[in-house]
Amino acid sequence: MSGLPEFLNDKRQAIEARRNKLEKQAEVQPQRLSAAVRVAGRSGVREIRIRDYQVISDSPPDFAGYDLGPSSPELQLGVLGSCVSHVTLIQAAQLGIPLDRVDVEVAGHMHPLAGRPGYEDVPVYLHDISYTLRIASPASEEQLAGLHEAVGRACPILNLLLKPQTISGRLERA
Repeated sequence: MSGLPEFLNDKRQAIEARRNKLEKQAEVQPQRLSAAVRVAGRSGVREIRIRDYQVISDSPPDFAGYDLGPSSPELQLGVLGSCVSHVTLIQAAQLGIPLDRVDVEVAGHMHPLAGRPGYEDVPVYLHDISYTLRIASPASEEQLAGLHEAVGRACPILNLLLKPQTISGRLERA
């Protein structure tokens, strides 16, 4: 048996402490999150900096890459899976649902000719995205269904992908 039941207890305590701290504040402001990406010289590898962490993204050799890391669409699928699994832990901790194991598999489609002549109607972005949430738990089917619904309501990345967003961009000369 994994240490997941103990972790859920720790998670529940951390959630309660965080909630209590936030409720005592007069005004709670939204957090500004950011990431910076720099393209590495000759390799074209994208160095993603988030806080004190670095992740690299690359392309396979047939796309002039060195296959040193996942592509951006693959990272997006991984981010969705990470968020679904984390929110599953949070919701299970809050609802008191015991978990022994949580796994998420995420898949999507991209067509290599999307947007080109004859393929103008094929999306150039990830589409037909799906995930499978696998849970080992002594909880009832009803409890697990309620947990899955709660995850769907609370998962920020899932909702980001499901709901239209406004994204602004600008170009600056370096």
